[in-house]
Amino acid sequence: MKENESPADSIQPDSGFVLAGHFRENDSYSTSRPAGMKDWLIAYTIDGEGYFEVPNERHACKSHDIVILRTGTPHRYGTAEGGHWHFFWAHFDDAMIPRQWLPDSPLFLLSIDNESVRKRIHRAFMKILSDSRERGDYWNELCVQSLTEMMILLTRRRQSRMDGRVEETLHLLSRQMREPVRIERIARAVGLSPSRLSHLFKENTGLSIVDTVNRMRIRQAALLLEHTERGSSEIAFDVGFHNYNHFINQFHKWQGMSPTSYRKSKRGR
Repeated sequence: MKENESPADSIQPDSGFVLAGHFRENDSYSTSRPAGMKDWLIAYTIDGEGYFEVPNERHACKSHDIVILRTGTPHRYGTAEGGHWHFFWAHFDDAMIPRQWLPDSPLFLLSIDNESVRKRIHRAFMKILSDSRERGDYWNELCVQSLTEMMILLTRRRQSRMDGRVEETLHLLSRQMREPVRIERIARAVGLSPSRLSHLFKENTGLSIVDTVNRMRIRQAALLLEHTERGSSEIAFDVGFHNYNHFINQFHKWQGMSPTSYRKSKRGR
């Protein structure tokens, strides 16, 4: 392998093949491809700082920044001067990913400000590395699934106009749906005061945090009523209501009918 050459320069992926790595490099590291590559590149910075250069542009890549480089784009990348760059990378064929999930620009950079998305991207890269090293049955299909998960997460974040801290709050609420709502704890987790979080949340979603949790609970209850034989009181407890009358009132509010009527209407259809 030539000096400062990436493994992907010497191993061109076949169609549908994911090639990935996990590097920690000092500032002597750089890779230059004046003619671009036949595949796409995605890179996620864990810590330190790197850079990407494409014609007429240079972008710094810091912790939790993710870069997608389009096939055929002339580029150069490496570690920022005087530091280190700790990052995941993967090359992939665009035939593996629906076109609407890929950015249009030659270089796309997004700073991931949502902690749950950071964790999912990190896990997805780790799964790609693990599956590609083990080479068990369907290993490449598993790699593609992990890559697809990342692309869906990035597409959703790219298209969303919602504040990242509100998105993180929604994720925390969904995980803690059965628990009492503790706005102070959630606010600490997303780095805001309770009053600021409540205002920002209502501004972004149109609902209060409490209303959002109750709507989540009722939506889940509606699915259980339609697709299971569990009784209404059991379902109320399953989704986080400890007072059955409160469950009935909330169900009327969000579904416009009682749980019994809802079940009959769905079963009747």
